Amino acid sequence: MTDTTPHPTGTPTGTPTGRVDTTDWTALADEVDAHGSALTGQLLTPDQCRAIAVLYDETERFRATVDMARHRFGSGQYRYFTHDLPETVRELRAAFYPHLLPIARDWAARLGRPAPWPDGLEEWLGMCHEAGQSKSAQILLRYGTGDWNALHRDVFGDMLFPLQVVIGLDTPGTDYTGGEFLMTEQRPRAQSRGTATTLLRGHGLVFTTRDRPVASRRGWSTAPMRHGVSTVRSGRRRTLGLVFHDAA
Repeated sequence: MTDTTPHPTGTPTGTPTGRVDTTDWTALADEVDAHGSALTGQLLTPDQCRAIAVLYDETERFRATVDMARHRFGSGQYRYFTHDLPETVRELRAAFYPHLLPIARDWAARLGRPAPWPDGLEEWLGMCHEAGQSKSAQILLRYGTGDWNALHRDVFGDMLFPLQVVIGLDTPGTDYTGGEFLMTEQRPRAQSRGTATTLLRGHGLVFTTRDRPVASRRGWSTAPMRHGVSTVRSGRRRTLGLVFHDAA
């Protein structure tokens, strides 16, 4: 297991959109390409993190609540927002899409897959809806002491965007302990490889939805990947999940 822990930074300036746009996308794309995930800098201020986290108790903002233990997904709870997204959540998703799109198209080309994603996010979501995937997939997750999330993939249907983002809303080591973001990669003819990432408050992690391309003797092959969350040892851990396709 590899622990990739970012260094804390001060309160960022500008807007969330501006912070996404000023990310070193060349370096981030290289990191995602090599490992299937990459940390961003600080995207949200502490106040913005708190403002999103407290929305969890405003049940009218959500279309569904999932109890992970009941479905044997782990332990903890998450809620799917309605399409009436909070402004910051909507802005973040719109800001990420054009930067993730070149990575998605490049991966599709290497793997010989279709690349159906248009330049605009709204056009892509319209295509999802026409295909029967019309439910919002933006997620607010909440874990308490002893909670965890089983390794999984967030596919939701045939209309799939291959990358997504999770943003930490609480401070590790202060608000909670444990709760590392986990990823496993199934390597060809070898045992799986795992990583564990500590997600600081306000920072994001870009990661693959289902797999990534890896070089092989015959060109490019697919390395299936899953993600989850290790057991929270103490406290409360909340995160925002940005998904770039809607659910069936």
